[in-house]
Formats: sequence, structure tokens, C-alpha cells
Amino acid sequence: MTSHPRPEAVADAPHTRYSTRLYNADIAPRGDDGHWRTWDLFAWWMSAWHSLGNYTAAVGLLVLGLMGWQLALGLCLGVYIIYVASNVMGTAGQKVGVPFPVFARASFGVFGSNIPALLRAIVAVAWYGIQTYLASVVVMVLVLKIWPAAEALTKPNFLGLSELGWFCFLGMWVVQLAVLYRGMETVRKLSDFAGPTIWVGMFALAIWTLGRAGWKLNWNYHIGAAPLEFWPAIGAILAAAFLLVSDLSGPILNFADFTRLSPSRKTVINGNRLGLLVNGIAFCLVSVTIALAALEVYGKAINDPTELLKDIDSVTILILSIVLIAIATAGANVVLNFVSPAYDFSNVAPHKISFRTGGVITAVLSIVITPWNLYSNPVVVNLFLGGIGALMGPLVGIIAADFYLIRKTMVDQHALYSDDPNGKYFYGRGTNMNSVIAFVIAGGVALCIALVPAFSAISPFAWPIGIVLGVAACLVVNRIRPNLQARTEDLQAQAAETAAATE
Repeated sequence: MTSHPRPEAVADAPHTRYSTRLYNADIAPRGDDGHWRTWDLFAWWMSAWHSLGNYTAAVGLLVLGLMGWQLALGLCLGVYIIYVASNVMGTAGQKVGVPFPVFARASFGVFGSNIPALLRAIVAVAWYGIQTYLASVVVMVLVLKIWPAAEALTKPNFLGLSELGWFCFLGMWVVQLAVLYRGMETVRKLSDFAGPTIWVGMFALAIWTLGRAGWKLNWNYHIGAAPLEFWPAIGAILAAAFLLVSDLSGPILNFADFTRLSPSRKTVINGNRLGLLVNGIAFCLVSVTIALAALEVYGKAINDPTELLKDIDSVTILILSIVLIAIATAGANVVLNFVSPAYDFSNVAPHKISFRTGGVITAVLSIVITPWNLYSNPVVVNLFLGGIGALMGPLVGIIAADFYLIRKTMVDQHALYSDDPNGKYFYGRGTNMNSVIAFVIAGGVALCIALVPAFSAISPFAWPIGIVLGVAACLVVNRIRPNLQARTEDLQAQAAETAAATE
């Protein structure tokens, strides 16, 4: 059973000409029956927003010294930036109709596309493991509430995790793998269910916390002796916005994995408008509300909602809350961090690695990295995930510039699966050195900004700076070293398409 039915377009085309090194049924072009509609993308974004990691990241930005309302403003601005970027990458993926690693072949070459694909996969595997661990912590709270004697199993005894911790982690691990193993249609159904479900839990948690706080919120709360002055506050608001964007920079990059299954550009834009803007802004406002309400109860903002759950006395309500949060975290984890590396690993050797096999590789690696140890070490998170995450901006910039500004949105879908040395996207030995050079330049600067202490003041802006540098480097390098064959053939294809439309 493949991850989705074989597309009609491939069945009708001479797909026997496709290289087995570049093609399998899971990464085939979309057929005429794109089935991810507006509602599916709406639910996708509901699932994408609501995770323990996103909540912790959003509330944790209070350390910037912002007041509650300023943080809410910065987060909403970040949502809008994500909306714009997701439209740019999402509509491109929908037009070409192929998953992200295949889409990247046009700009990086049929084999060179493994550079952006595997970098994205590394980030996704790490976050997949961390999110699975966070979901297992929630399950542990439930187990301990129902079975207090299990406290004896909570002492770390193997690779830093307790017996109960391993049981809960592997339980969540198996459930998520089972979803992905059944293919993209099951992922869509999980997203459709998990998205609306978690809103019930989020609103319930917000109302319960507000009730305990006496329905009082201090929107002027801030960390520090005095609120920030005007210009420092503006800088901190912008920093909060772009840090939120950076948190979702990976999903922005590989958004084509989902939008390529949509029937039209309008579907993608409407899905993003409703699902991303509405859900994103609501998520940010509810998250800040819960944090400020917790401040009234505990005297400090709580950036881990599992801490709030421990105070629920009713076992029934606790079970319901934990089940909802576990479903939400699993849903977010699958759509954000599981699908992408499954495709990315499949892209390395499609004749050997299917979508399912790529998912198994992702799941196994998520255990190997012991994510609980990774998550508990801020230095490792900043250096490893922060460093590689900083490269997502340059990749978005280069791929978008190549598609929109150099190719004028014209890509030969079938040539993406050809390893003919004279093929349009083979370039030199299967790699477009123009994009590699641009990436080394833009990525090198982005890494310095993200990791070198001397640039700490502008490190929150590594993502937008990386995008701007990626676009500029791509355009400059392609002007100096133009790929004449690919450029000419794409323009000829565009002219032929225009002529056919006017006949």
C-alpha cells in the first residue's frame, strides 16, 4: 500500500522514462484529484499551532522584557509574516505538484536537492523526538494521577530516562509511527480530527486558569525592574515576531509536501488565511492569556502547561485534558516533524526508501538522539537546532528566488525525475553549483548571526536576514554564472503554454 493512490498524471505519462534513482510512487507528481481542500489546510494549521513546544516558545518570549500586550502584539505580527511566507512557498508547491525535496531539484539539481532536504530532515528529526518526549511527559502525569504507586518507576535508570518514562515515550512513538505508516491520507484525517479537538482543550484550560485567577489579567506584566523604553520595546516586539517565525521556519520550507496535494492556488491561500491567520492569532492570544492568568495564581508565568494540569483535582477532567493535549501534540508532531523527513529520506534513494521506510528511519533516529537529554540542555539546543535552524531562511530565499524571479514560476515537472546528463535540472553531476554557492554565502552569514556571541543583539533576526541574503546571493550568482540551458528552456515552455492558452 503506497502513501496515496498513484496519480493519474503519472499513469498517463511515460513515467518509465523516470529514473529509478529519482522516482517512486510516493514522491510522484500530483494527479488531477488533489484532495487537500481548504478545510484540510485549515485543520492542518490548527494541528500545527497547538503543541507544547509552540506554547513554551511563545510564553518563553516574556524573557525579552515585553509587557503582556506587547508580547501578544509581537506574536500576532509573527503569525502574519508566517502567513506571507507560507503563501509564497505553498502556492509554488501547489503549482508544481510535487513534494518539497522534488520541488527543490529545480533550484539545487536532481541530486543536489538532498542538501536542503537533509538539512530540513535533521531539524525535523530532532524536534520530532523532543515533541514526542513532551507528549509522553503529559501521559506520565495521567499515569501518576491514576496509579500513584507508579512513582517508584520514575527514577532515571537507562540513558537518562525512567522506566515509566520509557513506557510513555515508546507508547507515543508507536502511535505516531502507526499514523504515518498508513500514509498521507491518514495524516490528513488525523489533522482534521486533532485540529478542532485541541481547541476544546485550549479553551477549557484558559477558562479554568482564568477562573482560578479570579478572572484578572495583568496585561502590563513584564520581567524586569521597569518596562522597556519605546525603541527597545519596538526592537523586542520585532524580535518576538521573528523568533516565532524561526520556530516554524522548517514547516514553511517544506510546506509543498502538503499544498502539492491541493487542487488550486485559491485553496492554498484560503486555507492559509483561515487556518494560519485565524488559528495562529487565536493561539497566540490564548497562550498569553493562560500565561498571565497563571501569573495571578502562581506569581510567575508558567511556560509548561503540564504544570497547570497537576493541580486539577477531578480525575475525569484531568484524563480529558491530558488526552486532548496528547492528541494535539501528536497531531502537531506528525504534520510538522514526521511527514517532512519521511519524504526527505525517501528522496535520497527512492528506489530503496519509500515514504513508509523514511518514516521508520525518522522514528528510529528520534530514539537514538535521546531527545529528553537534548531538550534538557539549552546549550545543545541553541548550537544544534539554532544553528541548523538558521539555515532554513537562506534555503527559503534561494528556492523562492529561483522559482519566482529566475524561472518566472515555470518548472518542467517531468524533468525533475530525469537523471539524463543533458537534462534540464541535472546541471553538473546532478547539482546546481549556483544555488550551492549562494547557500554557502547566505548560510555562512546566517550561522554567524545565530551562533557568534558578538552578534547576539541581532540573532533573533537570523531568519529574515538569511532570506534576504539568500535571494540576493541567488540572483547575483546566477547573473555571474547563468544556467543558460535551464533558463532558456523554462522560458520556451512558458511561451508555449501562453500560446496554447490563447488558441
